[in-house]
Amino acid sequence: MLQYVVKLHVADTHPAEAPFEFAWEDTGRGYGYGPGTGHWDLVHEILDELPAAPEHAREQLLNDVHLQLPSGFLPGLYWMRQDRVGGVGDRLPAGVPADGGEKFSPTQGNPPVWVVAADDYMTDTGDKSLAPLFLETVTKQIGWFERERRAKPDGFLYLDIVNSKWESGVDEGIRFDGTGVGHEPASTACVDATAHVYQMYVYAAKWARMTGKDANGFEAKAAHLREFMRTRLWSERDGFFYDSWVLDRAPDGPRASWKGTLTPGRAHSFEGFWPMVVGAASTVQAGRVLSEWLMRKDRFFTPHPIATVAASDPKFELRMWRGPVWNSMTYWAARGAVRYGDPEDAHKLLEAALDDSAAQFDRSGVVWEFYHPMGGHPEELKRKPQTKRNEPFPDYLGHNPLLAMARLWVETRPKLAR
Repeated sequence: MLQYVVKLHVADTHPAEAPFEFAWEDTGRGYGYGPGTGHWDLVHEILDELPAAPEHAREQLLNDVHLQLPSGFLPGLYWMRQDRVGGVGDRLPAGVPADGGEKFSPTQGNPPVWVVAADDYMTDTGDKSLAPLFLETVTKQIGWFERERRAKPDGFLYLDIVNSKWESGVDEGIRFDGTGVGHEPASTACVDATAHVYQMYVYAAKWARMTGKDANGFEAKAAHLREFMRTRLWSERDGFFYDSWVLDRAPDGPRASWKGTLTPGRAHSFEGFWPMVVGAASTVQAGRVLSEWLMRKDRFFTPHPIATVAASDPKFELRMWRGPVWNSMTYWAARGAVRYGDPEDAHKLLEAALDDSAAQFDRSGVVWEFYHPMGGHPEELKRKPQTKRNEPFPDYLGHNPLLAMARLWVETRPKLAR
């Protein structure tokens, strides 16, 4: 399977053409709306290619950040498709221009997790020459988020709350059920967006110090968001992080009334892990998230982990981001576990996900966009029932950092087993 992934990386890379200075890698030849590049798919591909192809990873980072507009906005995905219809039938995904051509949405971005790939590149290679460019890019993007994606009363948001265009990267996720135009919550901080901006502050501070610049402003903003997440997005009762409107709607209440039960009406999706992944959770909070949620087999540690919605949640279903597994999210969760000194659980998560991915590859000959959390066939899952294409795309590389997962699996093996 891993040899096949290497071949996909090669097959998905195209010669340089405008607007890209370097050869560019698309999201995967099986993606029905492509070709296109960017989104967080490209970040996962870059992380997958390090450290085996550092020059290619460097070029993909440069291709991506060179798309940034003067406003600081970084396009979520740049479409290189020339035809009007992406080959899947009746409907193009949100943000795709209807007239074809090399286009991008000027208003819809995606999770700004490119900073992780950029820092990993500099750490793995020792090449710090791009630090000034990365600092300039993230500073401008932070400015855009601070102007355009401020939440109430604090934190940051994705516009999925009102427009269902899924700039969070999570199409039709359960968190936004019941929201929309005219149904915006009074409190609007998204746990994932807030964690992602916090992460930008952290890397901006690091790169500022690296380049001899003042990091105090970024560090102060990171500290503020960290405290906000630990206090306003955290449920001491449930041991889990939520969007702010969830907690406003159903506060924890007096400790005496908890009796070990979860608060009714709260949806539990993987986005609650992001404060742990980015290092904003306290040690105690991260420990509870790991032990009470991530590693519980009746919740997120399904036979193929991690489920995007807890298997115990009433909203769990075998449809796209509402239950099935995206290996990229398993990878992020494993990185979070390692960050908080738990390589053993990271190893277990990665091993289970890799084993089932390999089993499905042996059976079908492809890697899938997303996987069956119970180890069933990916073809049995639903994608978007309102479209003609209602099963996962095959050979979708952007959410399958399987090489990176395998490397982290090796790194987290118990020492006696090495």
